[in-house]
Amino acid sequence: MYRILVVAFVFCLFVATAGAQIPTSGNVFVGYSYLNASLVPGNRTNLNGWNASVEGKVFPFIGIVADFSGHYGSQNLTEGGVVCPLGTVIPCPPGPTTSASISQHDFLFGPRVSFSVGKFRPFAHILIGVSHISDSTSGFSGSDNSFADAIGGGIDYHLMRLVSWRVQADALQTRFSSNTQNNFRLSTGLAIHF
Repeated sequence: MYRILVVAFVFCLFVATAGAQIPTSGNVFVGYSYLNASLVPGNRTNLNGWNASVEGKVFPFIGIVADFSGHYGSQNLTEGGVVCPLGTVIPCPPGPTTSASISQHDFLFGPRVSFSVGKFRPFAHILIGVSHISDSTSGFSGSDNSFADAIGGGIDYHLMRLVSWRVQADALQTRFSSNTQNNFRLSTGLAIHF
């Protein structure tokens, strides 16, 4: 009888522990995003796009986040008057100055710490993952993948039941073409809480 009680207690303990790890609350965010990127050394570009994330709470103040974003625009691919397509190591072959259509997609995951103060919910996170960039010019197109990380945070302002307005800023670092790019990402939009 004692063995059965011990086994039943251990079983209930494992079930309760496993249940505590399944997120029962969290939020979904979708909004506009701006990226100030340094894709070509010495030449920054402004890209516009979207940012979406889902967060599941594993503890009252800690959640796990999956963050996805896409940014689009154009970049002058020059270095001292020389055309340098993405992925080309400087110095690159001479040619006319040209502009490339750029798209960058980021897929990031990590922990987020947050707490509520009245109608405000500030948060901070550290995210890691991958980035993919592609560019196209007349007669040339290329792409590259990179490890990426983002350190940042933001604030949610409670608008109505289950709906908040979010402003989020991140220092997004990528490593395309064996170079480190330090980028700034700013996102804003609606967060739906569950």
